[in-house]
Amino acid sequence: MKIIILGAGRVGQSVAESLVSEQNGITVIDTDARALRELESRFDLRGVVGNGIDPQVLAEAGAKDTDLLIACASMDETNLVCCKIAQAVFDIPTRIARVRSSSFAVDDPVLGKEGFAVDRIICPEESVTHYIRKLIEYPEAMQVRAFAGGRAALASVRARAGAPAVGLQIAQVRERMPELAMRIVAIYRRFMDEPDRFVRCDGATRIEPGDEVFMLAATEHVSEALKAINLPEGRPSRPVFRIMIAGGGQVSLRLARKLAQTPGRFHVKIVESNAQQCLGLSSVLPAEVLVLEGDATDEALLEEEGIEEVDLFLALTDDDEDNIMSSLLAKRMGARRVLSLINRRAYADLMHGTQIDIALSPAQAMLGEFLAYVRRGDVQAVHSLRRGVAEALEIVARGDRKSSRVVGRKVEELRLPEEVHIGLIVRGIPEGKTCEEVAGTALETEVIIPRSHTVIESGDHVVFFLPNKRLVRNVENLFRVSATFF
Repeated sequence: MKIIILGAGRVGQSVAESLVSEQNGITVIDTDARALRELESRFDLRGVVGNGIDPQVLAEAGAKDTDLLIACASMDETNLVCCKIAQAVFDIPTRIARVRSSSFAVDDPVLGKEGFAVDRIICPEESVTHYIRKLIEYPEAMQVRAFAGGRAALASVRARAGAPAVGLQIAQVRERMPELAMRIVAIYRRFMDEPDRFVRCDGATRIEPGDEVFMLAATEHVSEALKAINLPEGRPSRPVFRIMIAGGGQVSLRLARKLAQTPGRFHVKIVESNAQQCLGLSSVLPAEVLVLEGDATDEALLEEEGIEEVDLFLALTDDDEDNIMSSLLAKRMGARRVLSLINRRAYADLMHGTQIDIALSPAQAMLGEFLAYVRRGDVQAVHSLRRGVAEALEIVARGDRKSSRVVGRKVEELRLPEEVHIGLIVRGIPEGKTCEEVAGTALETEVIIPRSHTVIESGDHVVFFLPNKRLVRNVENLFRVSATFF
């Protein structure tokens, strides 16, 4: 696939890195020649210096035969205009724009073909906010990603000694807890002086303390599944109530607003060092959100504000070093869980497995939204995992037994690599409807934990876990409908 990326900033670089590794033809446009040279030296891509709203620059980048435009420059206006020119002048089939403003709705006619001609708007700040909101809803989880319009979810959790499922083989978990409707699809195990190592799961695989366990389940069963692996027996679940946020940027503002929509549910404090920004936050946030002027790396301030009673500390400033230091300090002083927003991938890798419970990269949080447009076949959702190495993929089975390699066949008959794991099947979503269109509706759907004898039907939404995204093509080819296949 030929792809043009407008913008060589943090988001553009992350998107380019992920897509280049999948053997796509990538061209990046930016006014910063130095940033482009650096990208060209690191990855197999082409850089074009210039303004992305200039038709001549787009033509030089190969817009005439491009399949996908991803406009992720720093300014919303540039991204929107670029999409319009891409449609009107070059007829690029798919156009995605990064838009920070919250003024645009997904179905806003301004974004339609008669307007800016944007097929999908993506906001990294909104993606990060949604990611964190899920962690607040499921306090045991390290991440929670939705599938099938929110009817199913993938969650990862750290196994803790004393939890009901820890120390058992996966087959024993199914025998002793048959009511626990989940499928464990991957385990990443810690080893001394080595990176976490992927452990392929079968019935004989034992869950050990310290493992990072990935599971798939219907949304209503996710909470119980997490507790079975993370919560020692006899210990009650402790919901998130007290939240402290370091930094008063867009993510903090969006999150505080969402949390304040449930009056009395959360006790939120925002610590911001800029006095003017504190005044701005105080003027737009409800009175129950406490805005403090100060430095989140100030030990005296954290102690004075009761850091030892905080359920979740969120370091969300624009400075990676400040986020790391404030998170480590908060954890040492008694905060129950800490999350650090880290833009640099090298830093995120270093922090993985340390006292920082969750190291979150903004680009990784929204990368799957781009990948869904790159995948072949009827792909509904993609989530990039393990810092871009692994992937969870939702794809729809189409056709019939004559035209498809999967429809009408048992799971055990599918020709998949050993490492690829079928996690679950969602049945009952009407054909022609996307998961976004059915999200929040009262549709009767069935979430199936597949066994070897389970037969896949046309229209089934099948969710896979792939420990290495080089395996994606195997899945895509398997689900491809062919008029000549018998």
